[in-house]
Amino acid sequence: MAKLDMNDFSNNQAAVDATYSEKKLRIGIIGTGGISGSHIEAYLNQPDVEIVAGCDLIPGKAEDRFASHGIEGAKTFVDYKEMIDTVEMDAVSVCTYNCTHAECAIYALEHGLHVLLEKPFTVTLEEAIAVMKAEKASGKIVSVGFQPRFDANMQMIKKIVQSGELGRVYYVQTGGGRRHGIPVSWSETFIEGDKAGLGALGDIGCYSIDLVMNALGNPKPLTVTGTATDFFGTTPEAYAEVGKPECAEKFSVDDYASAYIRLEGGVILDFRIAWYMHMDTPGDTIILGTKGGLRVPSTDCWNGSFDKPMTLYHDVAGKPVETTIPLLPPTYDLWDRKIRSFLDAIITGGKAPVPTNEILYNQAILDGINRSSKLGREIAIEIPEI
Repeated sequence: MAKLDMNDFSNNQAAVDATYSEKKLRIGIIGTGGISGSHIEAYLNQPDVEIVAGCDLIPGKAEDRFASHGIEGAKTFVDYKEMIDTVEMDAVSVCTYNCTHAECAIYALEHGLHVLLEKPFTVTLEEAIAVMKAEKASGKIVSVGFQPRFDANMQMIKKIVQSGELGRVYYVQTGGGRRHGIPVSWSETFIEGDKAGLGALGDIGCYSIDLVMNALGNPKPLTVTGTATDFFGTTPEAYAEVGKPECAEKFSVDDYASAYIRLEGGVILDFRIAWYMHMDTPGDTIILGTKGGLRVPSTDCWNGSFDKPMTLYHDVAGKPVETTIPLLPPTYDLWDRKIRSFLDAIITGGKAPVPTNEILYNQAILDGINRSSKLGREIAIEIPEI
């Protein structure tokens, strides 16, 4: 392992070293709800991109989204298959309901398009495997939307773990959540089971899991004991602050989840996530190793960075010492980096920046927690060769 320079905490990430295409890349947007705005803005910041089409199930929604961003001349549809069948494109961003991630990605791949797939990867492990099989058959790129990977402070976590400063990691605690924060203020599809499939697990839990799995080198999950509950989302009181008590009747996903996961290499992952709870945080992220421990201050959802320094606990000359890891300046252009890295991979034929073979384990954990909760027992995670 490369030795970590414990004095090198002053520099933020270097500017993006992009490979621009001589011919503009033609991009389509599948699903023009809230998250699509971030994709569109980042694409518009790239000089070698043209957004040529968009679609949404709700008539007029794609037109309104494009108009709000000043996009002219792009074709709009209510059927993503019709869009893919009739418009020449190089790639699509899939920004639809979680439950339709797989079908949209697979159809795009089968028609020769690269795919930037919003998180979570899918709802089930079976769906994720199906996407990966289509990806392999197509020879195209699928990158999954985990922009926190591009943040300097998030990357420092991985540098510390991979440097060997902690020794052999044997236990990880991670999670996060909101005291009050079921996301219905701008969209109620997050809480509907037939659209979202997963609640807090898929919305913010996947970020928390990727934070540590990426740092660890993505060890294979072996078993899961998990719970996923809805004690708050089904009550009108949970929506008092947003004035939508009727959402209680629509709520059909999880608002809290916890799990005990055994990973390959003897690592234990202790996980908890919440949209709503009577606590400010379910705990910091901690990574324990045989030579040291790292504490990462908790945040609501890990979808960007954090605003307090990390602490490294280790021994020096047999005495316990605490080293503060100074915060790097936040990386403000996470979405631009996420989009640019995807485009660069298309142009160069390189590896997807957030590849499906890494996020597959994330999805296996989410799926395992959900299934374990329903069965009321520990389950083994079985992932076939793809």
